[in-house]
Amino acid sequence: MDPIRILLAILLPPLGVFLQVGLGLHFWLNILLTILGYIPGIIHAVWIIAKK
Repeated sequence: MDPIRILLAILLPPLGVFLQVGLGLHFWLNILLTILGYIPGIIHAVWIIAKK
């Protein structure tokens, strides 16, 4: 895992996802999750970064 991306995923979840996958489906899903609740956005971002 990349510690810088993990840190960004905790601070700004969509930015961490963007750096990992770009402007794809996961990025937009993460923005939606972050708007609905900050914690789900963090969980999704860390999951995406750890998966790749």
